[in-house]
Amino acid sequence: MAPSKNQDREARDRLRRYTARQQVHGTQVRRRRRDNIVAVAAGLVVVALVVGAQLLYFSNGPGAAGGSASDSPSASSSATASANTGDVPSSGIAADRTWTGELDLNADVKLGIELDGVKAPQAASVIIDLIEKGFYDGTTCHRMSNAESAKFIQCGSANGDGRGDAGFTFGPLENVPSDGLYPTGTVAMARGQDPNSQSTQFFITYGDTYLDASTGGYTVVGTVTSGLDQLTANITDKGLTPGNSETDGAPVVPTTITGARIQ
Repeated sequence: MAPSKNQDREARDRLRRYTARQQVHGTQVRRRRRDNIVAVAAGLVVVALVVGAQLLYFSNGPGAAGGSASDSPSASSSATASANTGDVPSSGIAADRTWTGELDLNADVKLGIELDGVKAPQAASVIIDLIEKGFYDGTTCHRMSNAESAKFIQCGSANGDGRGDAGFTFGPLENVPSDGLYPTGTVAMARGQDPNSQSTQFFITYGDTYLDASTGGYTVVGTVTSGLDQLTANITDKGLTPGNSETDGAPVVPTTITGARIQ
């Protein structure tokens, strides 16, 4: 028996309904797939941000016994370096010997310094070269920490705010204390997360300072031989303006390197 017109119409209607359902289903599937992809991507972004934040926090290394990540010397301008960059002064400048000199702060603080060209030839060569070229004259000591376990003042930023350098970054780390102790009067290189991110910035400890050795530590390039009493009386004892934390910020007394000599 030949199909009736009604049967043909019902078949066409069923086909249209089926096709419509398939289209709706396909749209729903695609939407769910898209939503799932977006959700997964968003999750990955969140995870990446969390991991990145943890790496940034722990890479700078908090000082022991009450310090924090912000109480660790860092040079933000060169935090991403992974190898020496730019025209790094030759490590031979230090000539495998001890260098003596003076660092003047605000004209009324005179720090006698020694640089160790034997244990830290690369870092010593950099500072010697920068001093001889007058790089540090007029730069500021932009940062200070007065935490119980991290007492230092950080200097040598070209821009005066923790950024800027002389156009180079260098490594390796040298003469790093294995126990994380930087005794009073230590002169050491500041750096970012990467060991090769050292540049022009350095810090001077005016009290025994403990920094997490598991982060790689900091190059001890020399010592202060005189004048720490002037530094504490005229600058650090005056306190700081909180920045990164209550114990980390700019010294209340604006501090400028007014002269530097080395021989």
